[in-house]
Amino acid sequence: MATAMPMRPPLPPLSDRIRGGNRITIARRSTPDSFQLRRCKSREETRASFSRSPRLIAKAQKQEERRDDAEESPPPSYSVLAAMRSEHNDIVVVDTPDSRVLLLDSTHNIHSMLNKEQKWTGSYWDEFASLPAIIPKGPIAILGLGAGTAAHLLLDLWPSLHIEGWEIDEILVDMSRDYFGLSALERCTEAGGSLSVHIGDALSPSVAVQGGFAGIIVDLFSDGKVLPQLQEDAVWLEIEKKLMPHGRIMVNCGGAHAEMLASSDQMLNPHASLSGSWIQNSTVRALCRVFPGKLTWKRMEEKDSDNYLALTGPLPDLDAWSTALPSPLNSNVKHWRPCELAS
Repeated sequence: MATAMPMRPPLPPLSDRIRGGNRITIARRSTPDSFQLRRCKSREETRASFSRSPRLIAKAQKQEERRDDAEESPPPSYSVLAAMRSEHNDIVVVDTPDSRVLLLDSTHNIHSMLNKEQKWTGSYWDEFASLPAIIPKGPIAILGLGAGTAAHLLLDLWPSLHIEGWEIDEILVDMSRDYFGLSALERCTEAGGSLSVHIGDALSPSVAVQGGFAGIIVDLFSDGKVLPQLQEDAVWLEIEKKLMPHGRIMVNCGGAHAEMLASSDQMLNPHASLSGSWIQNSTVRALCRVFPGKLTWKRMEEKDSDNYLALTGPLPDLDAWSTALPSPLNSNVKHWRPCELAS
C-alpha cells in the first residue's frame, strides 16, 4: 500500500481546466483550507477582439464596466476538505456550495463530482448511466473508478445492477469512501445491486468475470491525459475479449484538442461528424481501427467540457434508446453518430 503524505492544499495555475473547459483563478483566502474561485479572461484579449468601429468600441467599454462591477462582488468560496499525496496522485477534495469534487494530478482537473441538490452532472458521467439500456443483462465494469461518480449514477438509475470497479490508487479509494459515499455503493440496494471495488491495474488480464461483462466503461487518465496504452490496437482487442456476446464498451476519449494526431496522418471521414469536420483524437482513431463499421461517437454539448465519447457495437436504435431513459439522458443519446475512417 502506498504511504499517504499530508500536503498543503496546492495553488493551481491560471491555465487549469474544469472538465477540460473554463480557465480559472484560485486565490488563497485567510485560512489555508479555503479558496476563492472565479472565471478569468484577459482584458487585453477582450479588447483585441473588437474592431475600430465606434459602435463596437462603445459596446466593449460597456462590457468592461459590467465586468468590473461583477468582479467587485465576492466570488463563491470553495473549502478544501482533504489534500493527500499517494504513490499515484496528488489528491484534493474540494467542497463547494453545490457539489463536492475530486481534483487529481498536477493538472487539478475534476475527475469525480457529487452534486448536493441534483443528481445529474451535466457531463460525460451522465452518458455512462445510459449504457445499461442498450446492452444485455449482466455485470458492468468501470475501468478508472475515481471517486465513483459513474457508479452513483448507474445504481441510482439501475438499482439491480452489479458493477465491478477498478481503481489503481488505494488511498484514493479510501478517501472516496470518506468523502464521496463510495462505501454506501458497496452495500446491496433493495433491488440487489451493488458496487465491488478492486484495487489494481484496470488493464490487467485479471480484470474479468465468468461469462464476460455486459458493458465496460473506460475512463482512464493520468496527468490530465488519456492513458497512452489506449492508443494501441492490441489493448482494445484485449478489452473486447472481456465482453459477453453483444456487450459494448463506452469510452471517455478526452477533450477535443487532446492527444492530437500529426497532420500527415490519415484523416477521418469528414462526413461522419455533426459539424462537417472530425477532431483528430488518437483514442477515437484507435477504436475506429479496431472496430471498423462498429463504432459510434459523440461530443459532449456543455460549456465546461469538450470531451469526446465512443461506443462500440452497431449504431443503436436511437429512438428506442431514448424511450428507455429519463430526462435529460433521453435527449442526450440522440447525438451519437457513426465513426468511419476515410478510405
